[in-house]
Amino acid sequence: MTALQNPEAIRHFQSLCDACQQLADRYHGPAELRLYADGYLHALRRTAVLDPISQRRLEELVDRWILDPSSFLGPGGDPSRLYETGRN
Repeated sequence: MTALQNPEAIRHFQSLCDACQQLADRYHGPAELRLYADGYLHALRRTAVLDPISQRRLEELVDRWILDPSSFLGPGGDPSRLYETGRN
């Protein structure tokens, strides 16, 4: 298990989780969430906000987390509506 020890990395993970949940609430699918997360992680790499070990651990954790559908709730908190294509 990859655990985040760096408080700054934990804050970035929480921020990324919140942003991806908001995207999922607006019916964005897994591919779009992955693109968002990749961009976020790339920006962190470019700015060197985190030390290399914390950056690598964050990237590994995000890789596992974003692929797990149980990480997200569907719009309105209904897991059965996650990634629906129809929008109300």
